[in-house]
Amino acid sequence: MDVNKIELYTAEDYYELPEDTRVELIDGVFYDMAAPSLNHQLIVSELNRQIGNYIKEKGGPCKVLPAPFTVKLYDDVVVEPDISVICDPGKLSEKGCDGAPDWVIEVVSPSSSGKDYIRKLQLYRSAGVREYWIVDSSSDMVTVYSLAGQELNPKTYTMKDTIKVGIYEDFSIDMGTLLS
Repeated sequence: MDVNKIELYTAEDYYELPEDTRVELIDGVFYDMAAPSLNHQLIVSELNRQIGNYIKEKGGPCKVLPAPFTVKLYDDVVVEPDISVICDPGKLSEKGCDGAPDWVIEVVSPSSSGKDYIRKLQLYRSAGVREYWIVDSSSDMVTVYSLAGQELNPKTYTMKDTIKVGIYEDFSIDMGTLLS
């Protein structure tokens, strides 16, 4: 037995975990997910409500799904974005989403900031996510990435700004309403 060998896991291993296990699988390694704070949950809840109301009003195939919701990007990458907007119903199953959502929002927690700003940005971009928002209420910042093009040109906003959603022509979110 090689004691220096690191065991890498797959999506199959992820799906065999007990249902109440909260982990993400990134590059074959499991990472525990901390319980979210009240502030985190209030932001996720209000974003989910506003996006869901917009989608319901406009119709169409898109679905908004808050965590815990499984997104399999690759065989060794299964994540739980705080909010996923999926416009291809063929990607959805009882297991979650198989492939890249169109829009992902991560609400930063102290334990997840490095993953959200660096590794998940790379993963979402390479998997084909069209738009990625990182909401960091502790620093009063929202970073928005349009991942459809070749260059990364993030735009930064405050938690008081109104932000236009890139995947929709006529939808903006007033960030100042999230915690009021």
